[in-house]
Order: sequence, then C-alpha cells, then structure tokens
Amino acid sequence: MAGRVVFRVLRNFAPIEWLRTHPPVRTVHFSPALCAGHNKWSKVKHIKGPKDEARGRMIAKFGLMIKIAVKEGGPNPDMNANLAQLLEQCRNKNIPKASIETAIKNAEKAKPASQHMFEARGPGGCFLLIEVLTDNITRSQQDVRRILSKNGGTFSDGVRYNFSRRGVVAVPGRGVTSERALELAIEAGAEDVQETEDDDEDEAPLLQFICDNADVSKVRASLEDMGMNVTSAGSEFFPTLLTPLEREQLEAASALIEALSDCPDVVRVWDNVQVES
Repeated sequence: MAGRVVFRVLRNFAPIEWLRTHPPVRTVHFSPALCAGHNKWSKVKHIKGPKDEARGRMIAKFGLMIKIAVKEGGPNPDMNANLAQLLEQCRNKNIPKASIETAIKNAEKAKPASQHMFEARGPGGCFLLIEVLTDNITRSQQDVRRILSKNGGTFSDGVRYNFSRRGVVAVPGRGVTSERALELAIEAGAEDVQETEDDDEDEAPLLQFICDNADVSKVRASLEDMGMNVTSAGSEFFPTLLTPLEREQLEAASALIEALSDCPDVVRVWDNVQVES
C-alpha cells in the first residue's frame, strides 16, 4: 500500500557525526498525502480511472485553489505568497500556462465566493475535513450532504479538533537516504521529515519537511541554500490520531473520498484513515 516513512526529529538532537554512525529507525505511518492527492487510495480501488480524466480533475482543483489565493491576496504573485507557491506547483505538474492564466482571470471576474470547511465522519468512524469554495453555501452543503449520505458518511461537529495545521515544504526524494533526509531536516530547522509518494505515480517520491506554519519560508530558504529543489511549500492538515479500518470499510472510505473529491465545489479532502501494509 502507498505510505510514508517518518523520521522524527527531536529538538535535543544528537550531533550529525553521531547520526552518520547510527542510522535512524524507520517507522511507517499512513495518512493524507500532500495537497489534494490522496494517492494512497489509488491502490485500494479495484479500477483506476483514465490518466487524462485524473489530470483533468487535478487541473480543476488547482484552478479552485488559485481562485482562493487570488480572492485572499490578489492576482499578483509577487505580492501574494500563496498564489506564487500554487503557480510553482502548477509548473512542477506541467499544467499548461494557458490553464493557469485562465484560472487567474476567472478568479478576478468570478462571483464573490467564500471558503468553508465541513466536518464529517465516514465509514468506520473515520474523520474527514472537506474544504469547499462556493458562491452558494446552501447548494454546496446539500451536495456534500448527499454524497456523504450515499457513501456511509455524515456531518459531525468537532472533527476539526482531531487535526493540526502544519507547514509543509516538499522536495524530490529520489536518491536521498534516510540518514541524509534527517540531516537536512535538522539543518533546515524542520520538526519531521516524511517520505511519501507523489500524486503522479510516474514521479519520484517526495520528502515532506514538516514545521510550524510561521517557519515555512525559513525552512524553504534553508533547503534551497542546501541545493534542494523545492516543489511546493504551504500548510496542510495532519491527523493527531489515525483510525484503522477493516478492508470493507477501507474500500467504502475510498469511494466516499473519491466522490467528495469529484464534487465541483470541493477543493481538498483530509482524512485520518490508517492504511495497513
């Protein structure tokens, strides 16, 4: 199953010289991937959709996130750090320049829209955070409620408190050993470093450096100074407690998250599902 390898970085860490002779112990955890990916579900589903269809959904989701960024900080990436980071991600995903420019123009001309976070429970009691961008909150809420009802889910207050928002800086992980990943995290001032698959199965794994939201720019600059190619930087929700599911519940949760992700107003879905290897 898709997963990630976590190297916990302690604040009172040992010297790098000691780490070179005492490689870190690998502990495998499973939880949501960076941004809107949820690539861990690709190996749960029986039949994968065509790649062009998946790419179309990815472009649409980036369009929604660009709309949010423009709404919050304006269309100039030089004055809008969130937009600049999204545009960088789009370039790394080879999203056509015309699609990006159209998304920015449409964001400026679009009806006033608001961003909301719905809280829900899915099959087996798993927690879901559903981020939406909409110009009609009533319609969006009804659409999400319908999807939840059809797929064994329901709205549930208080779910948000089971997630914490952390800064994430991602770099390609190919050729980087666990020892070197830990060294990079310590030198950059990150708290954790996690290895996870990229949304595109043809791409190299990613190293996600986790830090406080206020430290994203500092960690990014440190990694770039060390010669790392940063592919994205921003913030994500991470579950504080993972929920293990039986196979049938896992497939039901996969179907629910896929259905939610296909909803036009849904930007991203976070979950706390633990996928056993």
